[in-house]
Amino acid sequence: MKKILVTGANGQLGNEMRLLAEEHKNFEYFFTDVAELDICDEQAVMDFVSTHQIDVIVNCAAYTAVDKAEDNVELCDKLNHVAPGYLAKAAQSRNGWLVQVSTDYVFDGTAHIPYKEEDTPCPNSVYGSTKLAGEQEALKQCPNTMVIRTAWLYSTFGNNFVKTMIRLGQEKETLGVIFDQIGTPTYARDLAQAIFVALEKGIVPGVYHFSNEGVCSWYDFTKAIHRLAGITTCHVSPLHTEDYPTKACRPHYSVLDKTKLKKTYGVEVPYWMDSLAECIEKLKQ
Repeated sequence: MKKILVTGANGQLGNEMRLLAEEHKNFEYFFTDVAELDICDEQAVMDFVSTHQIDVIVNCAAYTAVDKAEDNVELCDKLNHVAPGYLAKAAQSRNGWLVQVSTDYVFDGTAHIPYKEEDTPCPNSVYGSTKLAGEQEALKQCPNTMVIRTAWLYSTFGNNFVKTMIRLGQEKETLGVIFDQIGTPTYARDLAQAIFVALEKGIVPGVYHFSNEGVCSWYDFTKAIHRLAGITTCHVSPLHTEDYPTKACRPHYSVLDKTKLKKTYGVEVPYWMDSLAECIEKLKQ
């Protein structure tokens, strides 16, 4: 029975992995967050992986506060770049595998057709740069690494865009949301399911993209959230990016091409609106 370590287990994706683990009983799991294992401590990582004879590490831990990252470069780099290197080294010491979760922010968003894995990364934020460095470090230290880039992640767990828009929709009469940044929302549960498919079929090393199917702007996303949540009293109006300045640059276009993942693992990717409906239904319960 393969032993799987999931780091960042208290985050959105980590929590979804934990829930789905109950359906995938053919593995033995170790779910950790910073209290159980500090992935920035190389010796602690090595000891944990060796003691528990871990076969696969799924790294869901990351520094994801995109704007704060601009002022917390050192901490962001430690979590997003250095720590994946430690995890990869530990996996390699046991001839094991690593699944490193990454982001659409490795691209600057100046494209107009979906980004493929072989497109040259060009991050323009601290968050994006450190996540790219983490991918590179992981692949360097452990050849059996699957990097999986995702985008616009949300779930029933933690703080995320969906929950924020529901809260604001209930509190406010008007709301302005950016309409000129285009991407695809990703339900963390769907991403977790794709990772489980890779674990069960056997990891094929390399870089992959995963988000839900379809395309929308943050404005479209918000309108769909309010409709599905039954919010009718809040008027949402579209904003330009320059109307809402942020510390970090956001990609204007970050749609990911998922062909490689679908072909390699035979994964069926749900449409973003269907997954959003499923998530909001769970939040209502």
